[in-house]
Amino acid sequence: MPRDTLTREQIVRTAVELLDADGLEGLNMRSLGQRLNSAATAVYWHVKNKDNLVTLAGDQVWDEIRLPDLDTVDWRTAATAMATDLYAMFARHPWLVQAFATHLFHGAGKARHDDHNLAVYEKAGFTGPQADLAAASVFTYVLGNASGAAATASLTRRIERDGGDAQEVFAATMKEAAETASRFPRLRSRIDSADYAEAPDDTFGFGLQCLLDGLEGRLV
Repeated sequence: MPRDTLTREQIVRTAVELLDADGLEGLNMRSLGQRLNSAATAVYWHVKNKDNLVTLAGDQVWDEIRLPDLDTVDWRTAATAMATDLYAMFARHPWLVQAFATHLFHGAGKARHDDHNLAVYEKAGFTGPQADLAAASVFTYVLGNASGAAATASLTRRIERDGGDAQEVFAATMKEAAETASRFPRLRSRIDSADYAEAPDDTFGFGLQCLLDGLEGRLV
C-alpha cells in the first residue's frame, strides 16, 4: 500500500490487532507493514516511531469503555460499570497493562474516560483532590488485578516462541508450587479443594465492592 493511501487511523487500528496477537515484543514496523501490505518506511510518514505508535494504539482502546449516564444511575452503579469495563478492556488488550510500565499514555480516548470517571466520584460527593484520589484508587485496583493475566499472556508467547509448550510448563510449575505450599497448613487445606493457581470466583467483583464500600464510608 503506497504511503499516500495509508491513513494514521488504519495504521493504529492494525497496530492494535498486531499487539493483541503478538504483544509489545511482536510490534515492529516491518510486521506492521506486512499486515498493511505496505513498505515499513511508509508507516513513518504517519507515526514517529514504535513508542509513538504504542501510545496511539493505547489511547484508541480507551474508546471501548462505555460511559454510564449519570442522570439515570447512581454513582456506585456507574463506578462499578466503568471499573468492570476497564478490567474487560485490559483483558482484551493485555499488552496495554505491560505498557504502563514504559509509556506515558495520553490522548482524547483516555481523557474522555478520565473526565467521566471523575464525574462519577464527584456525583458521589467527593470534591477536588478527593475525587482524584477516589478515581485513582479504583484505577490502581483494576490495573493490579489485570496484571496477572497480562503476565500470563506474555509468558505464554515467550515459551511458545522458544519452541516450548506453555501448558506443560505451567502444569510443571504449579506442581512444584503445590508441593511447596503443602508444607503450610492453610495452603495445604486448599490444594485438594481447588486449583492452587486460581483465585476464588468473582475475586475482582468482591474486591471492587469492598473498595467502593470503603470510599462510601469516607463520605459519611
